[in-house]
This record gives sequence, structure tokens and C-alpha cells, in this order.
Amino acid sequence: MSDQEWDRIVGVVARETGDAVAQDVPQRLCDAVLKLLPVSGASVSLRGEGMPVPLGASGESAAYVLEMEVTLGDGPGLEAAETGAVVVAPDLTSSRDAGRWPVFAQQAAAAGVRSVYALPLGDRAVCVGTLDLYRDVPGELAVEEVRTARVVADVVTAALLALPRDDQAGPDGAGLWLSPLATDHGEVYQAVGMLMAQLGVAADEALALLRGHAFAGDRTVLELAHDVVEHRTRFDDDPDF
Repeated sequence: MSDQEWDRIVGVVARETGDAVAQDVPQRLCDAVLKLLPVSGASVSLRGEGMPVPLGASGESAAYVLEMEVTLGDGPGLEAAETGAVVVAPDLTSSRDAGRWPVFAQQAAAAGVRSVYALPLGDRAVCVGTLDLYRDVPGELAVEEVRTARVVADVVTAALLALPRDDQAGPDGAGLWLSPLATDHGEVYQAVGMLMAQLGVAADEALALLRGHAFAGDRTVLELAHDVVEHRTRFDDDPDF
């Protein structure tokens, strides 16, 4: 890639994020991606314990598809985070891609997403999350577009790592950079802890129960977690569990 192309990518990201407060940077990064690549949506998430932690999405459709991965525990982004390699799904309605993630592919296609590129943030040794690119048409990116996408992922990684960490926050909390999406998903971890206490199960089983119950009720795991945290839903009162 030429120095001119690198400067263009960095310049677009800098313009989109330059005046943003730390909490809004992930969202702005997704907005920058749409200006750099021929995609209809983008999302960024951190690799978490048992599930991704959503940080930002370019729009409702991208946010929904990311939420489906969290709810189902399955999808291209999770595979990219686990392997540290780029995962490509050129047509979610094809037997090949639909067979890899049957329920995710169906849900994403219903939301208008036909193809996905999931790029690790970091590398195989240290993958901190993923940048997921969504397209409303099937097909693969061109070779040069893939090169650009990899550079964009590197720039996104650098931008996220440059944000202040919790231990850099001031006494009033200033400096905390978790986005609204990430803050909301803190309730999922709270709900998992509550289910562990209610049912006497391990964390992975509690998360699996939360995901299964959410999907069976046609809800997202975040929606159900909110009800658990607010004591509107208790699994130990449910005869099915």
C-alpha cells in the first residue's frame, strides 16, 4: 500500500474522531469505515469472557447483527476473535455460509445483511476484538479493498488502544472510555452472576441459559439481562429450568 493511501486512511479516521469524547470514539470509527470501504455497515467489539463486548456500530442494522452474535454466541466475529484470522462470509444465504452459522446467517440476512468480513483487532498472538464489515449484497471485496480493510483494522486497533484505561481515570470518573454500548452490556455480566447464585451453576452454563432463554423468547440477551438485573425475571421460578 502506498504512503498516499495510508495517509488517506489515517486522515479520514482523524477527521471523524478528532473532536469526539473518548466514549464516542468507537461509534466515530465505524462512521469512518463507511467512508473508506464499500460496505453498508460496520461494528467494533472487544473480545470478552465468553462473548464479545459491543463498542460501536454504524447504524441499527449493524448494531442488531452484532447483538445477534452476542445473543447466539455464534458468528463470523466470534470466530475471528477466537482464531485471530480474517473470517469471510460472502453470502449468508448460501449453503456454505448458512451451514457455518445457521441461526446467525438467517437472522443477519433477515436484517438485510448478505455478506460479512470479520477482521481481528490485533493478531493471532493478541486479539483484542474485531472489526466487522457488513454488506447488503453478496460477494467478496476486491483484493485492494481487502488490503485497505486490513489497514483500517490496524488503525482502529491503534485508536482504541490509545484511549484512556480505567486506571487512568480521574477521581470524578473522567477518562473512562467505555462506550454506551459497552456500558449497557455490563448488565449481561451482572445477570450471569445472578443466575450463578440462583441456580448454583458455573458462569459458562449461566451464560448459555441466558442466551437460550433470550433466543427462545425472541429477545436479545441484553434485553433479558436487563429484566434479570431489575428482578423482573428469575430463572429459579421457571419450571423449565
